[in-house]
Amino acid sequence: MAALRAAYRRELAEGTGAFFEARQHRCPWCGSARLGGRLRTTDLLQHKPGEFSLDRCHDCGHVFQNPRLSERGLAFYYRDFYDGLGEERLGGLFAGRTAAYRARAASVRPHLTGPAEWLDVGTGHGHFCASAGEVLPGVVFDGLDRSDGAELAQRAGRVRHGHRGAFTELAGQMPGAYDVVSMFHYLEHATDPQGELEAALAVLRPGGLLVIDVPDPESRWARLLGRWWLPWLQPQHLHLVPVGNLRRRLAETGFTVLAEEHGRAHDAVDLVAAAWLALDAVAPREDLPWLPEPPGAARRALRGAALLAGVPLLLAATLLDRTVAGPLAARCGLTNAYRLVARREGPGPSGPA
Repeated sequence: MAALRAAYRRELAEGTGAFFEARQHRCPWCGSARLGGRLRTTDLLQHKPGEFSLDRCHDCGHVFQNPRLSERGLAFYYRDFYDGLGEERLGGLFAGRTAAYRARAASVRPHLTGPAEWLDVGTGHGHFCASAGEVLPGVVFDGLDRSDGAELAQRAGRVRHGHRGAFTELAGQMPGAYDVVSMFHYLEHATDPQGELEAALAVLRPGGLLVIDVPDPESRWARLLGRWWLPWLQPQHLHLVPVGNLRRRLAETGFTVLAEEHGRAHDAVDLVAAAWLALDAVAPREDLPWLPEPPGAARRALRGAALLAGVPLLLAATLLDRTVAGPLAARCGLTNAYRLVARREGPGPSGPA
């Protein structure tokens, strides 16, 4: 921990301003200059230093981080989240979502006509692929991720091939290689969502399927919970796209949308996640290497007291999520995500599977 703290201290010596690009004055989705502030917040999950702003386009409704993190900033804020210090914690969390993964696979099954080769983009450690293979026995899964997660997934037998790197860069190496491409909560992390859609077009065979799950910035929870709405996930989420925008862009890119789902894409955790984020903000975890020094006894005692006092709140929030908010989410506009299943149209490149 001491070595990590020294490394973080060196990187933060210039402040957090070096982690951001210049502020944009036009919407990166439609080009409009009619922008307004949507949200200002801090890093509520890792508690790394810095403040982040989301703007909303008044013309198309697109929500985006502004100013956006630079490549250096992305590397800084991703470090020790999915890997390093965060690998074990998140690995266990993702591994425990078997039911959600199986439900995702089942939602695509009606659109499959037979055996298929499937590329899961942003696969992490490939836990979705392992669970989906049980639902879709005729499908062979490959995974792609910027981290070493895809390679670990291959070694664990969760995917046939684990590709490491940026999808937009690797797509040219596998034209027309897949029948299905999935992006489950991936597109919101991309610096260039349009480039990601074009990469999917390139690797899909004609008639192939593209499956996208993304947070819904038009969810009523986004307004009701403010900065405590988990899908804002700052600073990692760079773009939050309204469903109408994504449908139109898919059509312009060469896809036909076959299905739009809100209720089946919803994850009923909004209230309990907001409660946890608020409690965790009172007293962050005991020791984090990006803090100037380890928390003292008073800080540790405060965290323990806050978490103990918050147990009834967490239990009540969980109950409401599961028994009231979850079942009514689709009817009341409370779904926190949506899913689009689209078919690639027209002729395309052919290549080895």
